[in-house]
Amino acid sequence: MILDRAEKKLLVMLSATGGMDVEAIAESDPDALVREHVDPVAGFDAGQAEAVAEKAGIPEQTRDQVASILVSLVELAKAEDATLIEVNPLAVLAGGKVVALDAKVTIDGNALFRHPELAEVAADADGDPQERMARERGLTYVKLDGDIGILGNGAGLCMSTLDVVAQAGGDPANFLDAGGGSKADAIVDALEVITSDPKVTAILFNIFGGITRCDEVAKGIIEATGRIGLELPLVVRLDGTNSEEGLALLAESGLGNLHQEETMLGAAARVVELAEGSG
Repeated sequence: MILDRAEKKLLVMLSATGGMDVEAIAESDPDALVREHVDPVAGFDAGQAEAVAEKAGIPEQTRDQVASILVSLVELAKAEDATLIEVNPLAVLAGGKVVALDAKVTIDGNALFRHPELAEVAADADGDPQERMARERGLTYVKLDGDIGILGNGAGLCMSTLDVVAQAGGDPANFLDAGGGSKADAIVDALEVITSDPKVTAILFNIFGGITRCDEVAKGIIEATGRIGLELPLVVRLDGTNSEEGLALLAESGLGNLHQEETMLGAAARVVELAEGSG
């Protein structure tokens, strides 16, 4: 059971063919994968489930059990705001009983406020310390495999920054969007998250000030550097709202590890150079 975002409906999929790669099954033998959308008003009943099981070639002696499981998956998805419930394998025991031996469940993160018990499970299951720290501080952070810390304001700008750093020959260590209107405290939090990754050897700030004020970003950089004893090379590109004030604050700070660049391309090239030198 998966959320079909294109159709804006839940989609039930069933195959009697075993294996992990359902996409490969669908490509090699389209008829082996049966699909049925769930009407958001009428729902999905036992009769529909029986028809799906029959079309998938499920033997008659186990068909009603499989149909019951399909109905339960749809009910579970609605009740728990799941975007995916994948049962694999669905096994038939020697006595004829159908059992779900394993399953993968994905819950819509935007709905976790309705499911505090699931939010606790998600927090306990998150094994990455940086991602857990970022979530606790309300930051949008994704851990990557490189050594260059990235901080931007806005998802589009962050994605572009990752691309430009990679183009310059660097390897980003993270995606971190501090968000629009970032204040000094948010910048401090962001730097603490980035520097908690021991692989990071240099950090790039790429800030375009709209509702974000560049002078607030500059204050956050200065405060964080003093608070956490930051010695890693910092490359900063500030442009937009109050950028002149922000650049002036950074210039007056006397931070020896700070490097200012006017363009994104220049900043990317500089941080790659510094990361290689630090590494």
